[in-house]
Amino acid sequence: MAKLSRAEITAKTIEIIHNCVPELQGVELTEASVVNTDMSMDSMSFIMVICKLEAEFNVKIPNRQWNKLKTLGQVVDAIEKYQKN
Repeated sequence: MAKLSRAEITAKTIEIIHNCVPELQGVELTEASVVNTDMSMDSMSFIMVICKLEAEFNVKIPNRQWNKLKTLGQVVDAIEKYQKN
């Protein structure tokens, strides 16, 4: 599978968040959106999003790294970093 562009990763990540957290349907998310607080995601929803993202992009991001990701942009950065060639 070829590496996806940043725009493709961002669009798919937003789609996954909207699917996992119905309360966010119709809410515009940007790379500056703060995960968990701006998005009103509880910890279980966040775990579900993480699992879906790792499965969708075939990446394994270390748990200690997930804990440091604050914004949607940082999540996309991590997915880009761990994408397989």
